[in-house]
Amino acid sequence: MSRQQHIAIWVLLVALLLLALMVLSSVLLPFVAAMAVAYLLDPVADRLEARGMSRTIATSLITAVFFLLLVLLVLLLVPVLISQLTGFIGRLPGYIDSFRENLLPNLLELARDLGFPLRVDVKAALGQYGGEAAAVLSKLVSGLLGGGQAVLSLMSLLVVTPVVSFYLLRDWDGMVATVDQNLPRRQAELIRAQARKIDGVLAGFVRGQMMVCLALGSFYGLGLSLVGLDFGLVIGLGAGMISFIPYVGTILGFVVSMAVALVQFWPDWPWIAAVGAVFAIGQFIEGNFLTPKLVGDRVGLHPVWIMFALFAGGALFGFVGMLIAVPVCAVIGVLARFTMERYRQSALYHGGDPPQDTPA
Repeated sequence: MSRQQHIAIWVLLVALLLLALMVLSSVLLPFVAAMAVAYLLDPVADRLEARGMSRTIATSLITAVFFLLLVLLVLLLVPVLISQLTGFIGRLPGYIDSFRENLLPNLLELARDLGFPLRVDVKAALGQYGGEAAAVLSKLVSGLLGGGQAVLSLMSLLVVTPVVSFYLLRDWDGMVATVDQNLPRRQAELIRAQARKIDGVLAGFVRGQMMVCLALGSFYGLGLSLVGLDFGLVIGLGAGMISFIPYVGTILGFVVSMAVALVQFWPDWPWIAAVGAVFAIGQFIEGNFLTPKLVGDRVGLHPVWIMFALFAGGALFGFVGMLIAVPVCAVIGVLARFTMERYRQSALYHGGDPPQDTPA
């Protein structure tokens, strides 16, 4: 079979995979989530198996503990988060009115003093569109919380995901061995080397970044709650969870929390500064301790590339696309680096015959 035929077959397989994702995206969520859980927990199962525990018992124990902790977390946090979120949306028009009446005149006066007079009637614009925005946001959240599709998706996650996770985790090594046995023999070692690099990127980013997000969400939520910020728990946890998108979670959480703090504490500047200090300390801890220790420098995924992959995956395949965006991003990144290495060793790069390796 010629090289062109090989390329045509791979292009066809990728096209069929993308088509399947587009057609089946509405039912893939519990299976993709189960695969992610199995991948995250496989190292724990391997350690227990190495200590003499059977794979089935190790898988049962790990899966049960993981989902039990997840259910307890959901039961403890979700009612509080929903209460805070609905309360925040209900008070959003009041926040906008308070900002317009108390803070906006000072900001407009400061802008005029700095030589930036505003010709748009900002107060009228806030009064006209602020209430509409709050109403739209309220309807959106009510639809997400009460919609039939949301309930169906939640039930499928709670019922299907643990079962699929158990079977995937139990048979993980066997599935990997089956794939390995069916690799083209001449390229098997080369493919294994690239697969190990992909696994290193995913282990460094997915597992590490998950721990970073949990740590940041806990810190922000606890810190903002201790400062006394209204809805500090939901804002802090949301900022931490969105931190897997580089810079977006921190910036969004900082902007929302400072806006609430200005309305709530004005003109008490020490408390407003305390809210900003929570995010400053969180960023210091993340940059100097969490990310270097948990993620490391071996990921090799540029933040812009990650953001593009997440938004592109979400636009094409919805939430499922966002779940698979980072693994696909890692695969493309490793293959792109491999392609560039081969290119630099080729005659096309050197303008003639490629250099011959000389013995050491």
